[in-house]
Amino acid sequence: MARTPFGAKTPGSESTFSTPSAPPPSSSSPGGLTAFIDQGSEFEGKLSFKDTVRIDGRFRGEISSENTLIVGESGEIEATIHSKTVAISGTVIGDVNAEAKVVVHKTGRVQGNVATKTLVVEEGATIEGQIKMGKTAGSLKAVEGGAKSGEEK
Repeated sequence: MARTPFGAKTPGSESTFSTPSAPPPSSSSPGGLTAFIDQGSEFEGKLSFKDTVRIDGRFRGEISSENTLIVGESGEIEATIHSKTVAISGTVIGDVNAEAKVVVHKTGRVQGNVATKTLVVEEGATIEGQIKMGKTAGSLKAVEGGAKSGEEK
């Protein structure tokens, strides 16, 4: 099969090019993945968005979102974050303010304060800073062996 430049149609082809597939967006993001900052990319400044953004590169500055921010395993964020939901598998240095939920996966590292209604921390994750949780609808979930027999998770 002959190779064609990215985005070019092959002779006799009716379909357009296909883009590299991005990781599936979080189920809490009805708007889907809006942007994807891949590994090897570096950005500095203010980032604001309405749907879901995944960062696997480096970002420094301020992030503000109306929906979901996903920090991939190779993501390195040095920023103040304001979002509805934040899922962290990489490194975040700075304060994380999430209206609904923060999830810190087992590979996630947070150096800064976390303010949210719901916090999920997987075994192996680290948080260095203060945690403030909302008085209404707030919950703290332990996962993977965090609850003793007879206790709620």
